[in-house]
Amino acid sequence: MAKKTAALIFGGVSSEYDVSCMSVSSVWENIDREKYDPVLLGITRTGEWYLYEGDIEKVRAHEWDADTENLKKAYICPDRSVHGAMVKTENGWEELYIDVVFPVLHGKNGEDGTMQGLLEIAGLPYVGCKVLAAAACMDKDVCHTLLKGAGIPQVKWLTYIKGVSDLNGAEKAVEHELGWPVFVKPANAGSSVGISKVKSPEMLKEAMDLAFEHDDKIIIEEAVQNPIEVECAVLGNNDLMVGGPGEIVPADEFYSYDAKYYNDESETFLKARISDEKAEEIRETAKKAYKILGCAGLTRVDFLIDGETGKTVLNEPNTLPGFTNISMYPKLIMDTGMSYAQLIDRLLELAVS
Repeated sequence: MAKKTAALIFGGVSSEYDVSCMSVSSVWENIDREKYDPVLLGITRTGEWYLYEGDIEKVRAHEWDADTENLKKAYICPDRSVHGAMVKTENGWEELYIDVVFPVLHGKNGEDGTMQGLLEIAGLPYVGCKVLAAAACMDKDVCHTLLKGAGIPQVKWLTYIKGVSDLNGAEKAVEHELGWPVFVKPANAGSSVGISKVKSPEMLKEAMDLAFEHDDKIIIEEAVQNPIEVECAVLGNNDLMVGGPGEIVPADEFYSYDAKYYNDESETFLKARISDEKAEEIRETAKKAYKILGCAGLTRVDFLIDGETGKTVLNEPNTLPGFTNISMYPKLIMDTGMSYAQLIDRLLELAVS
């Protein structure tokens, strides 16, 4: 059987650029080369596209775009007569035929429906959620609204839009509708970027300003008391398998960017320390949310359990979670008996099915 060319797109104009570089390095090292010829399409922090043919360690170290000898200008071509990318060589622009795309991109301009839209126009099959699901899951306000309407428990929240909402009344609104403490978040961002835990009215404006640095729409959520943070890894298109739930014990007050990627004191448990009944309830809710939102391929679904009441709320779905071989999504799937390489292979199969 002839091998297929799999384009691994990474980097991007996103606050999660570094995480993308780490994730794609693991995918590159573990993809089945008996079935696939992988190629690296990198997007710089400023939005320039290149075919990168150098050392994967330079990608992992976020130094690939300085390796000019191994860079060729390239871009996904929306003209379907090309079926892939256009690459600039010494002989001019040439076509690079692509069979399937794995957009190993996190956050804005990659996980939010924008890259998916480009790939749809180009007619290229790709790993993960389609346009609407990717966009809906990325926007925390939209996602909360859809899931609440479907009867899936959510935290209470308030939404503020720059230039539209009355920000001066935020303190009173929080006090009246949510109570303290609260979490202030950009509506469209991941990896806990721009998120603050706010314990008093005096801290609110600074937290809102920080969130607005990352998005023009922000949300303020009530805080779950003494939360147990658990995550499920959902895999599939129609027939779904679920890994987990696993449990996160953050080193910080919440699972911040630093706690996720740099603080060794954060702990993870592949089997959450909850009852079997609660674990099954969470798995079923994860599958229900996945289908309601129209997800495909993969999504990590995160939950919070109130440590006092036992009430569970769905915190958020993540349509392209961290994808190193030590990230929670792959680890939860691997705990079911599937290897990391088999997971990559399955995702590529689902993309073309």
